[in-house]
Amino acid sequence: MDLKAPVEGHDGIFVIRGGENCRDWNGIHYQVGLSGHNVGAKQLSMNVATIPPGGVACAHIHVGFEVMLYILEGRVRHEYGDGLKQVVENTAGDFIFIEPGVPHEVFNVSGTHPVVAVVARSDPSEWQNIVPYQR
Repeated sequence: MDLKAPVEGHDGIFVIRGGENCRDWNGIHYQVGLSGHNVGAKQLSMNVATIPPGGVACAHIHVGFEVMLYILEGRVRHEYGDGLKQVVENTAGDFIFIEPGVPHEVFNVSGTHPVVAVVARSDPSEWQNIVPYQR
């Protein structure tokens, strides 16, 4: 997918209109958002992620960057920490902060409704600094 389209530039302000362009990564469906790839961001990236009903984002680690999420719809469970033995559940309206290097696996606990979240990262490359984590 061409992550450079459909950006509008306005003398230092860039806009991506809500669109149909998307990317799938690790069981999650992403709407094209803002990143170093398409708007030249130097320190941030952001998009909207959807986990389908019953979906799982397999265990992974964000290497050297922070992640913040805001849950718009649904209910999500994070299994995290060494061996993924800790658990936290979140629902619409919750904010989540994930420190760099924390292993985690993400589950949509519903079999009928998606989880939709705004995802912001302190990494303009989005997925380049994510590595799998073995349970």
